[in-house]
Amino acid sequence: MSRTRYTRRLPAAALAAGLALAVSACGGEAADTAAAPAASASSAQLNPNADLSKQSVTISVWAGYTPTDLPQRIKDNLKTTLKVTEHATNEDIMAKLTAGADTGLDVAFVSGQYAQALNEAGLLEPIHPELIPNLANLYPEAKELSYDKGNVFSVPYTWGTTGICYRTDLVNTPPTSWNDILNPPAEALKKVTMMTTERWLALPAIKALGYSVNTRSDEELAKVKAKLEEAKPKLLKYEDVTFGDMLKSGEIVMAEAWDGWCPTTEKNIKFVIPKEGSDLWVDTMVVLKSSKNKEAGHAFINYILDPKVHGWAAENILYKVPNKAAMDAMDPKLKADNAPLQMTPSDLLKGESIIDLGEDSVKFGRLSTEVTAK
Repeated sequence: MSRTRYTRRLPAAALAAGLALAVSACGGEAADTAAAPAASASSAQLNPNADLSKQSVTISVWAGYTPTDLPQRIKDNLKTTLKVTEHATNEDIMAKLTAGADTGLDVAFVSGQYAQALNEAGLLEPIHPELIPNLANLYPEAKELSYDKGNVFSVPYTWGTTGICYRTDLVNTPPTSWNDILNPPAEALKKVTMMTTERWLALPAIKALGYSVNTRSDEELAKVKAKLEEAKPKLLKYEDVTFGDMLKSGEIVMAEAWDGWCPTTEKNIKFVIPKEGSDLWVDTMVVLKSSKNKEAGHAFINYILDPKVHGWAAENILYKVPNKAAMDAMDPKLKADNAPLQMTPSDLLKGESIIDLGEDSVKFGRLSTEVTAK
């Protein structure tokens, strides 16, 4: 089993500002008011029975997020050519997609709030359900995501939440609250990490204070900043990638963690969602309006949603997939050995979806910089 790290980072301040302008110009606001994307000029001609051998598909995805033999599988099953390009972070692909040049991409993998922003900027082709019959494999809850209800412009690939990953043998009392991260007990002082990406860096303090993860309030964010600054001297560092290994070695005893990255196969490591609640993150697939191979792009997504294909992500990345048939077919032992995989869609939807905040995204970039720079 392979397991690859990638970063679900949020935009740097400059990118956020640029993207926010695009969103604002399109009248974008909250997810509930997001407009359906306008179909491209050629969309009326999309043919479910198109000869895919005359098309190709170029995707951009995080390294290790799809099977290495996917191009051959696509060739064998769809009779079309797949070219895979990679991006390291959401910032990377967003900068590429919003630069204005022809990227040559047909499909991109981005997190949900970024799909929302791309849609508001007019860069996405609406999803054509008639070209993706495997949408029927998605859990009903996967069609109720606040940033894109009904999967109008994006199709979810993986989903999960954020919580506390900890060593049961090195803390006296199991953590139950975000305050256990922000104000750790004596045995955990300087042995705790929090995430460094902007929205997740703020999440523990936001939830501990009872605010929305999508707060835009200057007053609330000032209190969040104060709480984070108070916590900082008690942490070891802000860290997104290696906390699992640090927990295994005992260098740290608690970490703010995405569920799939908490190594719960280790007998002394557990994952808990704090009592104040958490987020719901989703990584999605979108078809670019600039794509010249839209039928093949939709066929690619339809292939991914085949349970036998989609299950790869859950089995190799250990992230849950919003595909009921794929999750039902998972090796029971794998699910038993990895507690986060046992969370149900209804459990996940208890978390608050992170949405794009438009021009207010810069507030989180500024907060992150001010907290981590001191």
